Amino acid sequence: MALGGGSFTERNKVLPGAYINFVSAARAAAILSERGYVAMPLEMDWGPDGEVFTLNSSDLPERCLELFGYAYHHDKLKGIRDLFKNARTLYGCRVNGGGIRAACDYATARHAGVRGNDLRLVISQTGEHYTVKTLLDGAEMDIQEVSEAADLVDNAYVTFKGETALQVTAGVPLTGGTNGKPAEADYQKFLDQIQSYSFHALGLVSDDEVVKKQFADFTKSMRDEMGIKFQTVLFRYAADYEGIVSLENCLTGSAAAEDSGAPLSADACSLVYWVTGAIAGCAVNASNTNKTYDGEFKVDTAYTQKALEEAIKGGKFILHRVGDETRVLEDINTLVTYTEEKGKDFSSNQTMRVLDQIGNDVAALFGNKYLGKIPNDEAGRVSLWNDVVTYYRELEKIRAIENFKADDIVIVKGEGKKSIVASCPVTPISAMAQLYMTVVVQ
Repeated sequence: MALGGGSFTERNKVLPGAYINFVSAARAAAILSERGYVAMPLEMDWGPDGEVFTLNSSDLPERCLELFGYAYHHDKLKGIRDLFKNARTLYGCRVNGGGIRAACDYATARHAGVRGNDLRLVISQTGEHYTVKTLLDGAEMDIQEVSEAADLVDNAYVTFKGETALQVTAGVPLTGGTNGKPAEADYQKFLDQIQSYSFHALGLVSDDEVVKKQFADFTKSMRDEMGIKFQTVLFRYAADYEGIVSLENCLTGSAAAEDSGAPLSADACSLVYWVTGAIAGCAVNASNTNKTYDGEFKVDTAYTQKALEEAIKGGKFILHRVGDETRVLEDINTLVTYTEEKGKDFSSNQTMRVLDQIGNDVAALFGNKYLGKIPNDEAGRVSLWNDVVTYYRELEKIRAIENFKADDIVIVKGEGKKSIVASCPVTPISAMAQLYMTVVVQ
């Protein structure tokens, strides 16, 4: 006799039988996400134009030639190496690829840029076959054996001109390659693309006021209107906003350029790489205050005590000299105007890390587990409450917040059937920064 059976959605079966649902217990995704994700537009000597690429710290040495045209230890990659002192992942994009591609009679560089001028083709002949080598700085990147030019296959560095007859040569250099000059539209294209990525810090290596404002406006729009939380590192830009970190130091040797009043070169602003990595990679329960600069650039730290005090008052992220080391004076952002809604605590990057981490992680938790999946009834709201409480307790366990009480988290139904309203107070902890001590002599 056939009986009913299977799974159920509603308890409305007609036939007798066992109706059993097998489901996994929903595990709260209320865990702290990893930090260290950076987004940056880059001025490069090589690489595709306007395409966002992902580079992880683990595969940095192997992919340098492919992405930047230089080996890992090349001086041109100081900034990238500085960035990865603290960063985990880079979402990068070349914004100056609109230059000219180097070329010779037999081939054209795959990308525009001056690095193409360091390419050379060596052609030898054995019988009726030709051996064609593609060299970069004298190192062999590709070798092919063919009967004629039409048989050559494009490689990662050049595209071949199949119509030119091959001739034996000890080395034909590619020439004429130039870098493009990034325009506001190039940066906007990058910003448009990067909106779909998740990152903790956005960096801009430029002293162009128009572009800096472009990035500051983008940051405010994403944080305040879209609810996407990150901080942006700009060079000497007083935004008076908690989402903008203003790096004050340039590199040594830039004083003459500063005196001219003209914008400093991108090279002079290169400390942005390290600071952006430090902002992104700093743990949610830590601070960059007093962090030692361990990068490769020579940082201008010629500031008096008075100048350092004024820098702090002005919301400037500044490095100073401590003995033989260069250290971060204080981990702050540009917020200097305080209100009842945004007090002085909001000028602390450590506070902002906690708040931004909560905002991003709880949004991810809601989107992945609850949005369109869990009913908006009492049981569903209790489940969300439990997950948020679990998350806050993780923050308290690692000493990122204090004085947490589960009863402080309130989640109730909103005005509409689909909406919920959450109230989640938080008290971030700050790292020690000042010691006031009285020594009593008896």
